[in-house]
Amino acid sequence: MYLDNEYIFDGYFGLERETLRVSSDGSLAGTLHPFTDNKYLDRDFCENQLEIITPVCGSIDSLMAVLKQLDDYVKTTLLKSGEYIWLCSNPPRIESERDIPIAEFGGDKEFKRNYRINLERRYGKRLMLYSGIHFNFSFSEKLLQSLCGGAYDYKIFKNALYFRLSKQVYRYSWLLVLLTVASPVYDKSLDGDNLSGSTFDGYASMRCGERGYWNEFMPILDYTDLSSYVSSVNNYVDKGMLFSSGELYLPVRLKPHSGSSLDSLIKDGVNHIELRMFDLNPLSPLGICGADLEFAHYFLIYLLLLPDFEFTSGLQETAVKNYKAAAGYDLSEITINGYNAKDAALGILNDMSCYFKDFKRALKIIDFQKSKIVKNERYSVRVYNKLHGDFQSEMFRITKRYGGESNV
Repeated sequence: MYLDNEYIFDGYFGLERETLRVSSDGSLAGTLHPFTDNKYLDRDFCENQLEIITPVCGSIDSLMAVLKQLDDYVKTTLLKSGEYIWLCSNPPRIESERDIPIAEFGGDKEFKRNYRINLERRYGKRLMLYSGIHFNFSFSEKLLQSLCGGAYDYKIFKNALYFRLSKQVYRYSWLLVLLTVASPVYDKSLDGDNLSGSTFDGYASMRCGERGYWNEFMPILDYTDLSSYVSSVNNYVDKGMLFSSGELYLPVRLKPHSGSSLDSLIKDGVNHIELRMFDLNPLSPLGICGADLEFAHYFLIYLLLLPDFEFTSGLQETAVKNYKAAAGYDLSEITINGYNAKDAALGILNDMSCYFKDFKRALKIIDFQKSKIVKNERYSVRVYNKLHGDFQSEMFRITKRYGGESNV
């Protein structure tokens, strides 16, 4: 029924792209964050981890254009100081944790630094160097208002729609992982001091696999409704198991219009949904392929079609298990819900093809994703072939080429 709506493909799109700044020898940059007065350029965990935060855009094409503008500005500015951005989710060689200075937030943002100090104590600095991309999306207000139709309280309807969608995204997040993983090789120094050289642990993505961003326990949340969900997260905070809701390392988040407090979701309502599973893609100069974001958009529309379900603790545990499994490298050895990953993925993609059968652009994007599975041409395979011989030097070669040194 949704595809009959004239506003179904309308929406708002945003991106947060984390990268690491490296110096002219490929090591982590030791300089302070050089973009302190730019609201679109921030730090993440450490001072040398640069995050581009795009403004909200009305299409994927405009989002990618804005990302390129910000990326060009960053690269041009850094190149003047002999620095580059490292477009790989796995970090470069690390001599010691002294190379990973916690971000220097001060003044009224001192709480951000204190939060990162707590993260260091709980997880260590190295884990926090994994970089990735968060994709933010909201449906157009015209679509939501037309679906609501005046029969319900609009805020309640909107919250319920995004809440239901978040469960579906969580449950099927493994598919986006399977289709976009791109960081199979890493430098051994990630494992500890005095180590170096390329290594491979069987993952197509380190940050999405077992060794990636996960809490020390398996958070089981109450998905009865939005209020119960918020209460269950805050319960972990109250018990000291989470420093804040921002430490909840799950594939999807519901976000209010402003601020990061989950309590704002109750007060102000859900504004957008955040997908957190995308690796940086070293095969793309911007670290992400627009076609993958476009597919994520169609995927979210498709998930609206699926019936609601009770998101039990067992299903939540299975969703995380599938997510981690999808980060494996050998497609033939990955199972999703007991099925071969190839069959599981193609089952959904073929269903999407039927759903979007009258929309040529959507079918083209879905076929692009199918080809990765059918031909075993996931990004991780191509990245492995490029980097497994010498991860540090080959990735730095790509970094310099993307950074403006066209002769490299």
